[in-house]
Amino acid sequence: MNLIFMGPPGAGKGTQADAIIKEFGIPQISTGDIIRATIRDPKNPLGAECRSYTDKGALVPDDLVNRMVDQRLKQDDCKVGFLLDGYPRTVVQAETLDKLLAAAKRKLQHVLLLEVPDAVLLERITGRRSDPQTGRVYHVKFDPPPADVAPRLIQRSDDTEAVLGERLRQYHEKTAPLIPYYSKAGLLRRIDGQGAMDEVRKRIFAALK
Repeated sequence: MNLIFMGPPGAGKGTQADAIIKEFGIPQISTGDIIRATIRDPKNPLGAECRSYTDKGALVPDDLVNRMVDQRLKQDDCKVGFLLDGYPRTVVQAETLDKLLAAAKRKLQHVLLLEVPDAVLLERITGRRSDPQTGRVYHVKFDPPPADVAPRLIQRSDDTEAVLGERLRQYHEKTAPLIPYYSKAGLLRRIDGQGAMDEVRKRIFAALK
């Protein structure tokens, strides 16, 4: 099963991805993981090239990301399939991925799009509170903390409306062109990401089967 998983921040993509990779026995591959693994591997010739950008705080260019993805998809654990998360981000990357897969005589089966309205995401994200002592995450509305725990809870710096607004802007800007691209290819599966996690998971597996 060769999949791409798309969805906005706060949509619950990470939780659902865990269920998918366990069900199908495939690795979850994100560009962040690939970049970190490439840099850590002293035998990987792309590591030094990648580090030359990350050490300066610069974005890793598309060409280098594409080469790292190609390298990752050729590893043994990807032979049975993969779940790409956070890649491709642009139509140019999607076109490159098509070429890489075609060269390897492979193809995508599904592109999952987990959809949640921005207003719902805002409520989900800004309501999260973390317990610095236990690491437990609560929600002021959906999963309120016990009274004795509430005073010590904190809000993460990236769980604010301003930060989420910028992340959503970038997501919509980058993802919007991919939707018609994969829809035209007959690969896009729109999943309603609202409701209980189990219900969302059922919708995902129904789309995959």
